Amino acid sequence: MFRVLPGAYLGWGLGSNDAANIFGPPVTSGLINYRRAVVLASIFILLGAILEGRKCFPTVSGVTVLTLKSAFIATLAAGIIVNLMSWLGFPVSTSQAIIGSIVGIGLLNRMSIDLHKLTEIIICWLLTPLGAVFISYLLFIFLRYFYQRKIENLGLFNSVAKVSCVLISCYAAYNLGANNVANTTGTFVAAGLLSPFLATFIGGTSISLGVLTYSKNVIFTVGKKIAPLDPFSGLIALLSTAVTLHLFTQLGVPVSSSQAMVGAVAGVGLARGARTVNKITLFLIFISWILTLLLSLGLAYTLGFLFK
Repeated sequence: MFRVLPGAYLGWGLGSNDAANIFGPPVTSGLINYRRAVVLASIFILLGAILEGRKCFPTVSGVTVLTLKSAFIATLAAGIIVNLMSWLGFPVSTSQAIIGSIVGIGLLNRMSIDLHKLTEIIICWLLTPLGAVFISYLLFIFLRYFYQRKIENLGLFNSVAKVSCVLISCYAAYNLGANNVANTTGTFVAAGLLSPFLATFIGGTSISLGVLTYSKNVIFTVGKKIAPLDPFSGLIALLSTAVTLHLFTQLGVPVSSSQAMVGAVAGVGLARGARTVNKITLFLIFISWILTLLLSLGLAYTLGFLFK
């Protein structure tokens, strides 16, 4: 079990960082209680990881050849970078952290890098926030019309919004576990240490623990600093994030829930008027994504060299 501790550490960091993508906007907009949200998120993350998490293992393990030692180092490096960015309060991409680390350790060991697969992954990274912007923009326009025309009573509107928020939060948490668990323990499946089921269980449990124990720091960056969100806007952003993650899970590509949520929040902001989007915060978050990839690559290379 000592050998998979970096995977549990990375999963804990993923949960503490990406929990904001699940309930950041709903909590900060007052739609759902914080404690209730984290309990629901942890349960459905584990459920999604176990039921569908193995779909993304081939992508993580297909970038380069991994031994047990290289898997250990790559996952440890990704975990350190993810937790560093969480401590700084930035919504970080765990997918970019683990892929960057895998590439770094592959370059150190002079293993061939599957450039075709790596290109596919990068394209999906680019499409994630753009797709979320498009989805959230359309959902905001369509559902705003529906809610305004069909639900005229304010009390009824608030009740429907709260019930919808709970259901969508569970759906989003499920897809977070399904899409991102491969980032935590996929390297150990590739190295032959873990079976897919055990990998999804360990990864899903560690992500859930991260949600329960250390998930408050990033909520305000996602929920308030990108664009001010009312309850309805928070609901749309969450639904768009969940749909985006679901689509990429079916494609077998782990993507960043942070990028999906940032794109979704930006799409809602654009639908309400571009001036509501904090462009400086978006730029800083974009820089943090680039730094995550480069720092993970560099740290994995450095740790591999030191251990070697």
